[in-house]
Amino acid sequence: MNPQGQWLGWDGRVLRLHADAPCELHLDGALFEPVAAGEFAREFAFAPGGGAEMEFSLRAVDGRDLDGTWRVRFGAPAQSGVDAWQGAARDLQPLADLPLPAPDVWHSAPPAAIVVPIHNSPQCVQRCIAALLRHTPLARRKILIDDASSDPVVAEILRRYARRPDILIRKNAENLGYTATCNLGIELAGNADVVLLNADTQVGPRWLERLRLTAYADARIGSVTAVSDNAGAFSVPELEKYCPIPERWSLEQAQRALLQQCGGCLPRLSTGNGFCMYVKREVFDRVGVLDVAAFPSGYGEENDLCQRAEQAGFRHVIAGDVLVQHERSVSFGEARRTALGVQGMAVLRERWPEYEAQVCATLWSFERRVLDWRVRRLYAGTDGHYATRPPRPRVALIDVDCALADAAVECLRPAADDLIALRAWLVHSAVEAVQTGNPGVARVAASVGVPAFDAAGIARWVANGGALA
Repeated sequence: MNPQGQWLGWDGRVLRLHADAPCELHLDGALFEPVAAGEFAREFAFAPGGGAEMEFSLRAVDGRDLDGTWRVRFGAPAQSGVDAWQGAARDLQPLADLPLPAPDVWHSAPPAAIVVPIHNSPQCVQRCIAALLRHTPLARRKILIDDASSDPVVAEILRRYARRPDILIRKNAENLGYTATCNLGIELAGNADVVLLNADTQVGPRWLERLRLTAYADARIGSVTAVSDNAGAFSVPELEKYCPIPERWSLEQAQRALLQQCGGCLPRLSTGNGFCMYVKREVFDRVGVLDVAAFPSGYGEENDLCQRAEQAGFRHVIAGDVLVQHERSVSFGEARRTALGVQGMAVLRERWPEYEAQVCATLWSFERRVLDWRVRRLYAGTDGHYATRPPRPRVALIDVDCALADAAVECLRPAADDLIALRAWLVHSAVEAVQTGNPGVARVAASVGVPAFDAAGIARWVANGGALA
C-alpha cells in the first residue's frame, strides 16, 4: 500500500496534517519544508506569498502527490480538504518590509566602509573590485588590503585603482593572516560602520544601501549578512549547498530578482558570515574587534564576535534581498578550509557551549523557510513576474511628463506625491534610480541611496547598465 497524507485542519494560521511516511509540504507548487511521518503542525506567522490565498500540497520524496491540493486563505479557518478559492497558484506579492530608520537616526548614523582582505587569486580580486565599483556609490570608502600576496598580478590590479579618491589600498609587509588583516581594515575605517567583504565575491545592485537600511531599522541589530549561492548556512535556496543561479539569468539579473521579491525576508541567526557582513561600529566599540589569537586564519572569528555582541544585547539578521556571489575557499583551498573550520569550531564550543544549540534553534525558522521558498519560486520561474522578461532595473518617474522608452528598465510611478511616503516607497519598491526635475524628490531619493537624474542623466545611466561608477 502506498503511503498517504491527510489534511487535518487549518485554523487560519496553523496547518495540521498526517503523513504515513516522510514527505514534503509544498506551497503554491514549490517545496516549503520536509515533513516527518506522523502528525505534523506548521504555524504561519504571515502568508509567505504576500497575499491571502495559499495552495498546499503533499508530495512523496519521489515527487508523487499524496493527497491533492488544498486551497485556503491566510487568517480564515477552512474545512479540511475543502477549497476556499479556485484557480492557479498566485503570483508572488511583496512582503511587509522592516520599517525604515527614523530620519534623525538615519542621518546621524556613521557612514559605511567596505573592507576587502586580499591574498592571491587575482582573477577573483578583479571580479570583486569591478562589481564593487559598479554597484557601490562613490561616496562609500573601499579599503583594499593585500595581505602579502605572492602572486604579482594582485599588485598590478591594485595599482590601477591607486588614484581613486574612494579607494584606500594597503599592502602588508608580511602575511598577517585573514583576521589581523580584517582588524587592520576595521581600524583604517575610523568611526565608520564596516562591511567585511571577501575578495572572492561579487556584489549586486543596491547591496550596500539595503544592508545599511536593514542594520538601522532596529537599534538591536548588530550585524546583517547577505545571502549567497555558496556560503554554507547563508546559501539560498538550499542551506549548506552550492546553489547556482538559473542559466537563463545573468548574475545581476538573479541579484535583482531577490532585491525586488525578497524584501522583508530577514531571518535571525546567532551569527553572521564574513563573506559579506555589515557590522555597526557600535558593536566594535562595545565588544571589541575580531580575536586574532584564537582565529588567526579566520573560520570562527565572526561567530565569536557575534556571540560577544549577543551577550551585549545585539542581534544578527540575514538580508534575503541581498544576493552576493561567492567562490569560497579560493585563498585557502578546500582541505585547509575544512581543517580551519574544525579548529575554529573547537574554540567556539569551548567558549560558547550553547552556540550550536542556538544556531540550530534559528537555522530552520519560519522566516528562513519563507526566504528559501520565495527563492525556489524565483529560480523555478513560477513567481509570476519574470516569465517573459528577466529582472530589470527599476526606475521611478516622478514629476516628469514622458515615460522612459527603454525596454532595458522597468518604469514605475508612485501612487502619491507625499515626500515622506516616497522615501519608503522607493526602498520597498527596490527602485534603483529616479528621473525627476524636482529638487525635493532628488533629496529624498539621495537620503536612501537612490540616484536622481534629469532626462539626459537617466539615459546615460540606462546606457551604462545601471552602474554607479
